[in-house]
Amino acid sequence: MLRRLTLRDFVIVTSLEVDLGGGFTALTGETGAGKSILIDALQLALGSRGDAGVVREGAARADITAEFEPSAQLTALLAPWLEEAGFDGLDAGAPLLLRRVVDSQGKSRAWINGSPATVTQLRELGEHLVDIHGQHAWQSLTRADSVRALVDAQAGVAHAALQQAWAARREAQRRLDEARSKQADLDRERERLQWQIAELDKLNPQADEWDELNTEHQRLSHGQAILDGARLALDVVSEADDSADSLTARAIAALEEVAGVEPNLANALEALRGAQAQLQDAAHSLNSTLHHTELDPDRLSELDNRMSAWMSLSRRYRRPAPELPALLQGWKAELAELDAAADLEALERDAQQAHKAWLDLAKTVSKQRAQAAPVMAQAVSEAMQDLGMAGGRFEVSLVKQDEPQAYGLENIEFLVAGHAGSTPRPLGKVASGGELSRLALAIAVTTSQRADEAAQVGTLIFDEIDSGVGGAVADTVGQLMQRLGRERQVMAVTHLAQVAACAHQHLVVSKALNNGQTNSDIREAQGADRVHEVARMLGGAVTDTSRAHAQVMLDAAVAHEAQAAASDAAVAKAKRKKEAA
Repeated sequence: MLRRLTLRDFVIVTSLEVDLGGGFTALTGETGAGKSILIDALQLALGSRGDAGVVREGAARADITAEFEPSAQLTALLAPWLEEAGFDGLDAGAPLLLRRVVDSQGKSRAWINGSPATVTQLRELGEHLVDIHGQHAWQSLTRADSVRALVDAQAGVAHAALQQAWAARREAQRRLDEARSKQADLDRERERLQWQIAELDKLNPQADEWDELNTEHQRLSHGQAILDGARLALDVVSEADDSADSLTARAIAALEEVAGVEPNLANALEALRGAQAQLQDAAHSLNSTLHHTELDPDRLSELDNRMSAWMSLSRRYRRPAPELPALLQGWKAELAELDAAADLEALERDAQQAHKAWLDLAKTVSKQRAQAAPVMAQAVSEAMQDLGMAGGRFEVSLVKQDEPQAYGLENIEFLVAGHAGSTPRPLGKVASGGELSRLALAIAVTTSQRADEAAQVGTLIFDEIDSGVGGAVADTVGQLMQRLGRERQVMAVTHLAQVAACAHQHLVVSKALNNGQTNSDIREAQGADRVHEVARMLGGAVTDTSRAHAQVMLDAAVAHEAQAAASDAAVAKAKRKKEAA
């Protein structure tokens, strides 16, 4: 519930603080006095668009603060949102403060409970606090999304789960469609990889094989040169008459004869003996090479062919020969990924499961709508009878659509027959503007009364929604708002005396010229002041007759409320008795 609204330098208001009570509050005043200023200021505090035009001329900034007293149910609903958004928690019974400042340059700042906030956060919070119906509220009733929102609110539809299921369904279908569209490309790519892999598989290149092939090929291709070189070296080292080994042996023998005489020759003798040992080792290695080296032209040819195959594939795929084994493994891994991506059966199963999950929820929503639609239609039809549309009928049409949508399986449209015997037609085609306003009022009152208590906003505002009506219909409008005010906080900007007379609180807006500037003010009318205001609203000069008429209207409104309250109490008592039985 809105408890207090404070305005500073807003449009033509210098400073204003309005305390509001529960029930039904009427805002009245002369034409042009600025009756909608409070509504405009409240909308600004709730996150509507603001610009420099809202700042009073000559002032630096406009400052609006709205203080709410949320119900226990609303407190429980808002507390998690506030905590998640980083604001202080909301204790039971604690006020909720929304503040908005717009400077003369059009720059805006916002606060929630004293902490800086964004305008979007104000707007999100405001959706749970206030519901505003303007004099053109009927226009929203011709839009599919607004109509669906009203019906779903009556049906208690959980949109979050349906939206999540729809998003999952859409994503699964997207993956499937993408795989199908790329199927031809994937098939071609798979065929290319399969052919390349088959070609390399024939070669079956092994890691480090290329280096081994090169080593062996070098040895076989130079076999004769190796044998010739080893034979010559062996002759020089040990087998020729004047081989290095025989000459070294002669030198050793010569020194051994004199080594005992000349100790200095011992080092030379030792070096020669070491040299002889190394020459003998070399001879042994050369002999081994000669015995194990064979000329194998068949093996050399085989190596030539295999190395040629390696080089051919290396050139074809433009990769160094040593990289062919890694290339083959990479292609095999890529092929496995393509096979997984092209698993249409798995993607189709995923899409079918996601669609079924969404469809199950959508069918549940359809049942909820089907149950709520006739109840809502009956309630609005009943309200129409008292709003100058006797014999009229209201229908909620649920039409199955060809393609599934995020919001469900059906389109929803409001149909209206303005009088008995006429065929219900789309609400937007109802001719009379007055009828449209009355229909909007009937729908607003009905849906507000029947909305789930946990989802109810605390404050309903009707901004000249009674435009175009009068007489007995005006009495009914006032009584409807009075009845609604027993359950919710209701504010109405009105020009009808019948409506104002039914209010629990009556605020009068006036405008005056002070020091060359126009300033708007609001005061609460009580007692004689209220009688005077209602008399003024009846039209013409305020006379004793009009005052008497106004007093009769006020007394009748009080009596009607007492009677309605007694009737409601009796119905509630009977209901409790029935439930107890």
